[in-house]
Amino acid sequence: MTTAVIRTRGIIKEFASGTGPVRILHGIDLQVDAGEFVAVMGPSGSGKSTFMSILGCLDSPTSGDYFLNGESVGYREAAQLAAIRNRAIGFVFQGFNLLPRSTLADNVALPLIYAGVPVAERRARAADMLARVGLGTRLDAYPAQISGGQQQRVAIARALVNRPALVLADEPTGNLDTRTSAEIMALFESLNRDDGITILLVTHETDIAMHAKRLVRLVDGLMAYDGPVAEGLKQHLEMH
Repeated sequence: MTTAVIRTRGIIKEFASGTGPVRILHGIDLQVDAGEFVAVMGPSGSGKSTFMSILGCLDSPTSGDYFLNGESVGYREAAQLAAIRNRAIGFVFQGFNLLPRSTLADNVALPLIYAGVPVAERRARAADMLARVGLGTRLDAYPAQISGGQQQRVAIARALVNRPALVLADEPTGNLDTRTSAEIMALFESLNRDDGITILLVTHETDIAMHAKRLVRLVDGLMAYDGPVAEGLKQHLEMH
């Protein structure tokens, strides 16, 4: 039986305002199985960033259930959520968020420090992941010495070094040119296909979404579509 990495039931999220609670998510049901590659799209204000924050254990829902690897994680204390993030989720953001004064190997090894992994193993695993993303000869380089696309490769290596169940990528090609974006997406495809890594990617660009195998579209805090990428993009383009 395939394992559900993500399972949400009736996720509602409200934020307080001067005129009372404002509902951003209106009951989202989603299941993502191990090894899937899912793109999440939606216009500004659709709730996709809020939903990603909940999936990434950066925020808690107002109501509803969230199971990560079969474990209920929706309403944990902040320290517990931090431990779950470090153990089970790899994040890749639009900004590369690398430490400028640390080598590429030290940047990649950072999550392993929090996980209490010994120094020699940290170094070996960081080197292994940098090799996996095509930067195996640049362990001792610094972020300023490499290109933006290479910096994003380092960020991907850092996201994967703890062998997470899930990679959440939020507009990972937003700061990159078209050619470099295609290279980064080819890397995601390879990691998903060859290593079986489960990827959930937020994007507003149709050419980026086309690399995924499944498309989820949010509109006004509701799931407007969940299915094959081609059909979902056709609907998306018809609406714009």
